[in-house]
Amino acid sequence: MPDVPTVTELVDRLLAGPDPADIVQAGHPVLRRPALRYDGQLDDAVLADLLALMRRTMHAAPGVGLAAPQIGIPLAIAVLEDPGARDSEVADLRERPALPYRVLVNPRYAPVDDERATFYEGCLSVRGWQAVVARHRRVHLTGQDETGRELDEVVSGWPARIVQHETDHLLGTLYVDRAEMRSLVTDDGIGAALASEPTPATAARVLGFDAG
Repeated sequence: MPDVPTVTELVDRLLAGPDPADIVQAGHPVLRRPALRYDGQLDDAVLADLLALMRRTMHAAPGVGLAAPQIGIPLAIAVLEDPGARDSEVADLRERPALPYRVLVNPRYAPVDDERATFYEGCLSVRGWQAVVARHRRVHLTGQDETGRELDEVVSGWPARIVQHETDHLLGTLYVDRAEMRSLVTDDGIGAALASEPTPATAARVLGFDAG
């Protein structure tokens, strides 16, 4: 049997490869396994290089979040950054302000209450598709940042959606596992038009699903 590479070996190979990194797609086993807790497996300089590559890869995709398993690294690390919605109506209805760059290490979230928000969502590891997902509107986020500082905060609106999406990746869950599959649309043509509306009300009416 061939030797299984260590996390350090995987990261070294990744850093020596394409830049931006290749994003693995649904069907790759790394996306379905809970990521390993990050406990200092990487030197500080290597961690910094990994995070920088993740950020460049996220920007190039383009996306607003990227979890380490999406580039083949089974560590509980994610990067987030969102310029926010350009359209003011979308920004208000989706509660989508700009989200400055940040790193989540070993994150966990818990709902603050029962309130949910329902919007279209996509994923860099499920290219070409979007679907409606009902997410907790407010979550309590815990974990660490890249310096080891403890995180303990409440996140709401679209930033909370990004936190949930990326943290789910680290647990082996894809957004399609939580989606209303009747809402599934492609990223072009009429699907793109439906998904870009401020709310999924039109999509719910013409595709025949409950938008909540």
